[in-house]
Amino acid sequence: MEQTVEQRLKALYELQTIHTKIDKIRQVRGELPMEVADLEDEVAGLETRIQKIKAELDELEDSIVTRKNMIRDAQSNIKKYETQLNEVKNNREYDAISKEIEIQGLEIQVCEKKIREYGFEITNKTQVYEKAQADLEERQKDLEIKRAELNNITSETEKEEQDLSAKAKEAEVQIEERLLTAYKRLRNNAKNGLAVVTIQRDSCSGCFNQIPPQRQLDIRQHKKIIVCEHCGRILVDEALTAEHQEVSENEF
Repeated sequence: MEQTVEQRLKALYELQTIHTKIDKIRQVRGELPMEVADLEDEVAGLETRIQKIKAELDELEDSIVTRKNMIRDAQSNIKKYETQLNEVKNNREYDAISKEIEIQGLEIQVCEKKIREYGFEITNKTQVYEKAQADLEERQKDLEIKRAELNNITSETEKEEQDLSAKAKEAEVQIEERLLTAYKRLRNNAKNGLAVVTIQRDSCSGCFNQIPPQRQLDIRQHKKIIVCEHCGRILVDEALTAEHQEVSENEF
């Protein structure tokens, strides 16, 4: 059986009332979900950064060990070549071994220079690492606090929101698809989520623009669905909303 205009308006207003209650619950949570998400991203970013710095520090430590081993090998070679110097038979051999000793000495100097550079890098990176660790601990504490706040609010309102969401789905079934699509579009475009609004003080309660007397009369007659000329919201009259309020109160 096809619905009358009045029945359609009542169904739309009922759906709007349910959605408004859901919106109020979500407003209580406010920016907390976003703050929690931002802190989670920040913590994850710091953890990744710390892991990267730690890997770089480990690599520098390995490089120092490698250079120290190279120094030890060079020193061992120098001792070997110095022993060979005592056994040379001509100047050509003496010069060749002396050159090798010089090369090994230069190798030691290069390694010692590199070790100093690595040590300097380690000092700087360690400071950055410790700062990142301190930042991570601070952000983790903030995240813990915000999560606790969000969990408290969610636990208090979760059941109510679930019940209202179920009611909204039931109410949507009572509305024809074309009207429901228009309602959802209006609701998505409105900052306050209001797609169906009442007349208050001869004005649209959505945008507060004046509604001409003749248009108000048309709205009260429930012969067609009328939207605000300024904001496009669906308008309903006081009698219809009062009746809905009465029904809602009786339910409780």
